[in-house]
Amino acid sequence: MTPEIDLQIAVGDEAETALPSQSDLEDWVGAVLAHEGDTRHELTIRVVERDESQQLNRDYRGKDKPTNVLSFPFESPPGIELPLLGDLVICHDVVANEAQEQHKSIHDHYAHLVIHGCLHLLGYDHIDDDEAEQMETLERVLLTQFGIADPYRVVDSKPDA
Repeated sequence: MTPEIDLQIAVGDEAETALPSQSDLEDWVGAVLAHEGDTRHELTIRVVERDESQQLNRDYRGKDKPTNVLSFPFESPPGIELPLLGDLVICHDVVANEAQEQHKSIHDHYAHLVIHGCLHLLGYDHIDDDEAEQMETLERVLLTQFGIADPYRVVDSKPDA
């Protein structure tokens, strides 16, 4: 089943050219849902500027700075089953800066963060070391389906001496 993604773009036109396609988003989200056997398939992905990311991060996580991705799982009222997974809010500027700093393509970094965010929507977390290892291992497995290298591999940015 192809996920239904409501893509909301709240960034300037110059940033839009670097955003992943609707098809890429559907593929990445679909891979997570297929792996987890989850039947929920509707979510919103909102791509925002730094100020909106910072405000949401401050209001919901108590961290007064922009962040790459925020996950807001849908909480269904008792006794009501809906196909809603939740919302991801992605800060384009943070993603672009991280990709450059980590020597990754912006496309690959978006893939990682969409998969990472979806896993949070499904209840995964990385608060302790065991949870982090489980989540990161699953991210690696899912990303290899798209030919994307280990996002946690450290790339030496220093020139050889």
